[in-house]
Amino acid sequence: MSGSEAAHQIAESMRATAEGFCKAFVAGSSPTEMLDTFFASDCRITEHGPLWAQTRLPFLGTTFCGRRSQGNENTSSGTTCDDYYDILASILCFHPTQDTVPPKEEFRVAVDKSAKGEWHGAVTIKLHAKFESVKTGKSWEEDFIYLLSDFDHDMKIGCLELWADPLSAWMAVDD
Repeated sequence: MSGSEAAHQIAESMRATAEGFCKAFVAGSSPTEMLDTFFASDCRITEHGPLWAQTRLPFLGTTFCGRRSQGNENTSSGTTCDDYYDILASILCFHPTQDTVPPKEEFRVAVDKSAKGEWHGAVTIKLHAKFESVKTGKSWEEDFIYLLSDFDHDMKIGCLELWADPLSAWMAVDD
């Protein structure tokens, strides 16, 4: 298999994992099920945002690492990937539509080969949905970005980074 064929095959595998994860998220799969199915055991999740917003949105600006269920040393610290979803769900509700996830052809995939001959890549996806504050019931619609990277040899996601609209969330959760 040529280098370009291998790169194409890896890119399509990463795209398939990304699509499966996005569809499971939109379908309302539990965080445990999504993490078990689509993420590596040493996964990381970071939702980027200003540190000042952490008083109302404590999931912002923190990198959550590993899994609660796998003997992770972060289990009691509240910083596992399971904890990210627990914290998020305690603050915001997610209301997807049929257009939340774009067609897989719109997923942007980048793949390259390191000097050691290992393949690396990332998938970027622009999504759209309605969110609602659990506390106030205030809602808003927004576009948000997923960057999935550090795929392992089984094509499980090693790192999920998110960029969303923290100001809208900040305003919605305020009484």
